[in-house]
Amino acid sequence: MSDLLSIVLHLSVVLVTMRTVDDSDRSILLALIDKPRSSIAALAERLRLARNTVQARLGSMEERGVLRNYDRRVHTPAIGYPLTVFMATHVDQHKLESVAARLKHVPEIIQAHGLAGQADILLRLACKDTDDLYRINKTVLAVDGVVRTETWLSVGELIPFDLSRILRRDRGEASPHDESQQSPSEH
Repeated sequence: MSDLLSIVLHLSVVLVTMRTVDDSDRSILLALIDKPRSSIAALAERLRLARNTVQARLGSMEERGVLRNYDRRVHTPAIGYPLTVFMATHVDQHKLESVAARLKHVPEIIQAHGLAGQADILLRLACKDTDDLYRINKTVLAVDGVVRTETWLSVGELIPFDLSRILRRDRGEASPHDESQQSPSEH
């Protein structure tokens, strides 16, 4: 079985067995998005839920992987890495797992996705400058199993990472942006 097929099968099993969130979980997540430093007591009061309920639900969401680490909130330019780069990495399929394991040790690779398509892995990099990008590209190309890379430099984030719209939609709420998406005749 190919590495890609085994990854797809694994993801299918994970998706089928993963418990989804309910409206109470969504409310907690939206409250955390709105005020990430809220205490459990403050969340409970704001949402009119028992403190133990909020604490248990947060614990459950952490165990299930719904809540992850908080480093996504760190703005990379503020810590000296102003360049965001996307790098499509073409890999010898027999070495996909070992390539991913090696790439995990490159600190500037802040995210990686396995792909179905022309490239095999999409990397997201945080770089200090173009010299830093050049050095990292050479590091990636030196990994045994990497065939070639294609690189795109982000010139600006057009839509910031935002799950609140999905959470609100799934709770049945109208998005504040829904009006702007209506045709002129619907206004």
